[in-house]
Amino acid sequence: MPDATETPEPRTGQRDLTTGPIGKTLLAFALPTLGSSVLQSLNGSINAVWIGQFLGERALAATTNANIIMFLLVAAVFGFGMASTILIGQNMGRRDIDAVRRVLGTSFGLFTIISVLTVGIGWLVAPAILRVLATPAEVYPLALAYLRVIFVAMPAGFLTVLLTMALRGTGDSLTPLKFMALGSVVDVALNPLLIRGWGPIPALGIEGSALATLIANTVSFVALLAYIYARDLPIRLRGAELRYILPDRALLKTIVVKGVPMGLQMLVVSTSALAMIGLVNRHGTTTTAAYGAANQLWTYVQMPAMAVGAAVSAMAAQNIGAGRWDRVDRITRAGLMMNLALTGGLVALLTLLDRHVLWLFLGQDTGAIGIATRINLIAGWSFILFGVSMVLSATVRANGAVVGPLLILAVAMGPVRFGLAYALEPMIGADAIWWSFPAGSLASMLLTIGYYLHGGWRKGRIVTEPAAHDAGEAAKADCEPASRSMPVG
Repeated sequence: MPDATETPEPRTGQRDLTTGPIGKTLLAFALPTLGSSVLQSLNGSINAVWIGQFLGERALAATTNANIIMFLLVAAVFGFGMASTILIGQNMGRRDIDAVRRVLGTSFGLFTIISVLTVGIGWLVAPAILRVLATPAEVYPLALAYLRVIFVAMPAGFLTVLLTMALRGTGDSLTPLKFMALGSVVDVALNPLLIRGWGPIPALGIEGSALATLIANTVSFVALLAYIYARDLPIRLRGAELRYILPDRALLKTIVVKGVPMGLQMLVVSTSALAMIGLVNRHGTTTTAAYGAANQLWTYVQMPAMAVGAAVSAMAAQNIGAGRWDRVDRITRAGLMMNLALTGGLVALLTLLDRHVLWLFLGQDTGAIGIATRINLIAGWSFILFGVSMVLSATVRANGAVVGPLLILAVAMGPVRFGLAYALEPMIGADAIWWSFPAGSLASMLLTIGYYLHGGWRKGRIVTEPAAHDAGEAAKADCEPASRSMPVG
């Protein structure tokens, strides 16, 4: 009988992140993650075009109001998914496949409970939420119809996100890309069909767009789950392992304690964004449109840093779990250099071509294009600094240090960025807002460097050695029907 922690042969899409050349492995892991982010953004952009072209401004405004709520819901569960990914990564580094499945089972149970509550409560309170957001009366019926269907689509979406994050924790970033592509293709293809109708398919309007998302989420989830079992991947549960779906109290506590601060980081970012748009709106519609166009560019500029950060987190977690601390600092340095090359190159390209790209969003409005160009020139380069913070924070979070990065982000986004913009705006006008971005990014980078070097995050420990009875359970798991030695990389 094989040992529960033996090293199996890796399969296509999975990598052993604890051995081999660091730079090459990190890049190969980061690129599919970057591809997933690009696909997700393109999916949202194309669907917005369908809605705007077929249903008009009111429908587009309705989805905007609904998407604010969806972002807050995703923020609530994102931290739990990240905590699970770190635990899975550390256990994969230790070659403890049974512990990986225990974490996945508890997380799956938690996400299922959250999903059911989201559908039930969301359906009932959707009208109240839209009223709190002061949704315009002419938009309200469309927003309500769209939002209620989207709530039903959330369970499959939540569980797909969990599985893709868990796969990245095991060292597989290629499989999530494949099924992100599948869901995106289904969603984009069904949107015009269900909005406008075709043949026997009735025209469903804005509800058709939400239904397309529901179908795409379900198809992506079912197909991914089938693939995991067909390939017998490490996160599959069989036989007696299915009881792991009942949340383990100790694991659940760890996931919640580590996950809440990471989820709060997304809320800090969204709160800061709302506060900044409030300042921007004071300068008129043209400036607001220019800022919105610049944000469209920044959505893509941030993606390399986020992808590299996710790769660094997964890679560092596995090496920490394997006790390979000699590789952790080297992984971080490789991530910093990669961010400098990818984000720096993209910022330079967009600075040279910004007027041509901004034209896609602003058309022939030369006034707005001029303002957007200035915004990008002042603030765009700050995302290189943002990438440094992302990489360093990813490393410290890989060892379970989550409060430090949250506090640093809160300081950078609040007192530094918003405080500076608010204080200087009466003196230098809108430029105060644009200069607050590099100021906030610089503060975040310096504080994160200080925490990385002197914060004591290396002393943390979130994965403990398995008890004797756990080892016994692992041995039983290897005796389950159809079980084989699992890949680790």
